[in-house]
Amino acid sequence: MIDKYQPAEIENKWYQYWEKQGYFKANTTAEDSYCIMIPPPNVTGTLHMGHAFQDTIMDALIRYHRMQGKNTLWQPGTDHAGIATQMVIERQLDAQGTNRLELGRDAFIEKVWEWKEQSGNTIINQLRRMGTSPDWSRLRFTMDEGLSAAVLKVFVELYDEGLIYRGQRLVNWDPSLNTALSDLEVDSIEENGHMWYFNYPVADEYGQATDQFLTIATTRPETLLGDTAVAVNSEDNRFKHLIGRKVLLPICERLIPIIGDEHADPEKGTGCVKITPAHDFNDYEVGRRHDLPMLNIMNFDATINKNAPEPYQGLPRYDARKAVVTEMERLGLLVEIKAHSLMVPRGDRSGDVIEPMLTNQWYVDAKTLSKPAIKAVDNGTIKFVPDNWKNTYYAWMNDIQDWCISRQLWWGHRIPAWYDENDNIYVGINEAEVRKKHCLSNNIELRQDSDVLDTWFSSALWPFATLDWPEQTKELATYYPTNVLVTGFDIIFFWVARMIMMGIKFMDDVPFKEVYIHGLVRDSQGQKMSKSKGNVLDPLDVIDGISLEALLKKRTQGLMQDQPKKVEQIKKATTAEFPDGIKAYGCDAMRFTFASLASTGRDINFDMGRVEGYSNFCNKIFNASRFVMMNTEDYVFNEIHGGINHTTTVEQWIISRLQHCINNYHKHMKDYRLDLVSMDIYDFFWNEYCDWFLEFSKPLLKSEHKAQIQHTLLYVLDQALRLLHPLMPFITEEIWQSVKNKLALTTDSVMISSLPKYSETLINTRAETEIQWIKNFTLGVRQIRGEMNIAPSKTLSVLITNYNDHDKQYLNTQQTMLKTVARLSNIQLLEGDEPPAATALLGDMKILIPLAGLIDVTEEMRRINKQINKVKQEIKRAEGKLANKKFVTKAPSHLVDIEKNKLTQNQKALAEFNEQLKKLESLSQG
Repeated sequence: MIDKYQPAEIENKWYQYWEKQGYFKANTTAEDSYCIMIPPPNVTGTLHMGHAFQDTIMDALIRYHRMQGKNTLWQPGTDHAGIATQMVIERQLDAQGTNRLELGRDAFIEKVWEWKEQSGNTIINQLRRMGTSPDWSRLRFTMDEGLSAAVLKVFVELYDEGLIYRGQRLVNWDPSLNTALSDLEVDSIEENGHMWYFNYPVADEYGQATDQFLTIATTRPETLLGDTAVAVNSEDNRFKHLIGRKVLLPICERLIPIIGDEHADPEKGTGCVKITPAHDFNDYEVGRRHDLPMLNIMNFDATINKNAPEPYQGLPRYDARKAVVTEMERLGLLVEIKAHSLMVPRGDRSGDVIEPMLTNQWYVDAKTLSKPAIKAVDNGTIKFVPDNWKNTYYAWMNDIQDWCISRQLWWGHRIPAWYDENDNIYVGINEAEVRKKHCLSNNIELRQDSDVLDTWFSSALWPFATLDWPEQTKELATYYPTNVLVTGFDIIFFWVARMIMMGIKFMDDVPFKEVYIHGLVRDSQGQKMSKSKGNVLDPLDVIDGISLEALLKKRTQGLMQDQPKKVEQIKKATTAEFPDGIKAYGCDAMRFTFASLASTGRDINFDMGRVEGYSNFCNKIFNASRFVMMNTEDYVFNEIHGGINHTTTVEQWIISRLQHCINNYHKHMKDYRLDLVSMDIYDFFWNEYCDWFLEFSKPLLKSEHKAQIQHTLLYVLDQALRLLHPLMPFITEEIWQSVKNKLALTTDSVMISSLPKYSETLINTRAETEIQWIKNFTLGVRQIRGEMNIAPSKTLSVLITNYNDHDKQYLNTQQTMLKTVARLSNIQLLEGDEPPAATALLGDMKILIPLAGLIDVTEEMRRINKQINKVKQEIKRAEGKLANKKFVTKAPSHLVDIEKNKLTQNQKALAEFNEQLKKLESLSQG
């Protein structure tokens, strides 16, 4: 073994070895298959903590089932990310003083492919740094030739069946990107704005304004230009008599009806609601119910179009807003303006405010496709983990709307539809097929639809298209349906549901049997990680380390010029949390941290303190393994040592405890409780193998049982490393390579070794009871040492009273062991009076340690009193600080928590010191 654990030195070495050996590839000779499809990250993306968490879970599952001997496939790939990728290239062109329109569509697409080949695999290389083990030889891309063919086939078949159609609907429109967006691509952000109150004159029977008004409220005054009705509630006594009459729309001088609709809530606002069906989603539904005109007043760049009065035409929307408010005030129809907090929809890429826009788009008939998809979850064919997430799935699926699949972009799968000069639509795989299918001569000019498909359309085909559908391949037959989808709850609607719909439609089977929903990764304070908050952690920084200076630069990049106050806040918070930057913890420590936090469905607070703790665990594993290898240098493997007839109680105990660990490990893996899996193996390795078995082995290594003990040390280490491997691949491989040679194992790598199997016959309750007694005895002695400040290295004499027959038996058979692990020189059974001594209880039995000659009681009491005074001062200081309302309300919450923890710890220490002092006083009096 190497002398020191250095994560950076072993990670790259072993990853290259695994990949070179082809261990990530599916084992096609195995009977049982196990498949996971990676949620394809954006080709423009870089690894974030959510990826790292999700990929740790998937890799742990894949490695686990691979070690179970299954034919495992973890299918990797990336998504072409239409909007994100197009924005990257457009920014590059802008920096070069040109744009995509000047370049032209074909040349622009060529530029995107060039960029993809040069920079598109960044996130793939980062995934390798995480130790992930997908079959990289099968790496797919949603725009590759095979997936593109699958996308076209699906579109054409759905269109031919009437399940895809073109229609005019209201969509989220991004005026900067000039495209429709899905709800997932829109962020609703709370912002401060205004509420404007306007009077609309009620018209008489001749269409003239009366002196009666309906007062409406709006946060978007410019949309007044597109109003086609005012709604009141049919049950509202104030206004129901006006239903059927009209108002004269100010500025536009159009008569629009007063309608009765439940959308108008008598308890909210004025009770009257302006209805703009072409520019508001709620109003659109009202407009459909009442067959109102859909008056679009905006161009795609959010300027006002020719459907508005001439003075407003061509104005940007916010200039039009000011102009409308000014004119309403001039007309005496502006009632008041109130400050108002509202949720503003912004494009997640552009940051621009989204406009609901009435446009012609392509849609999928989701209602029809959703029915079998709902049934698949209903009848248990697909199971959600945790189960409660199926309710979220049902809520969306039972109220599903048709899916807008067209985007006004150039990068993506171009819609396979062509138009003639009369705008008749022809759909087919390509133009040649369209002409043949519809008997169109070459004289008829056709133009292809310029839109591309929503990225989620191709992603919906991922589980079967990546297995080479529509070709009926061996891989498709072997791995579909896949076993589990691991994903976040935020894309249940946008991806999970659509994969289920498409899978059932085109494969006549569900795409996966289980959906494991994990939570979001938040910062240590429970806040969502975001660039705007400056609290993002890069997984590679946790692995490799980063200086404070570099971390500050990374977190404030892009904020320097326009947000100086925010920059200072971010710098202050970051410096407080990471005063020395982040040290290099290595991949295994981070992966184990993620596993320890992976309780199903809950958000996790990522705390660097945990990473530090599991980094210490890595060192513990390494140092314990070094101890084993040093103490087995002269061991020569002999098959007889591998039998189940372990001769010593200590061996029987550790083998029995190992079985409990193995049993719990497999149970919790099956239930996707990686938090409990990590707890199982951590507790066994640290608390039982390292803290106790290694100590118990020391006297036995000097006995006639040496060779057997050496084998058991190696065997249990081997088994523990195998259990640890799915969570900690690198350190386990490094150590296992040494262990396997000692045990004459022929497998080349721990990652293709077999996982330990539970054996009930190896459970030994007698040995567990006896060793637990030894542990409790030793802990009793250690407790006295701690309380009386006796050095751990000092050997002690103990007296035993009030013992029973079992105690006496254990004392006789385990005396050598007790003396070694508890550092004792003598154990004496006492009959008669007890001398003054420190006492620990083991059941009814008393363990007495006479303190005469061990410590100076007076000096020890003086030392403890000094500690008590010091702790009291700290308690007084902390209580004063926490009583200061200014500190509690204005200081960062984590600093307040630090003070609270200090107070609690010092109060606990004071209680312990007082207890020790009490014992010493009784001894001095005795």
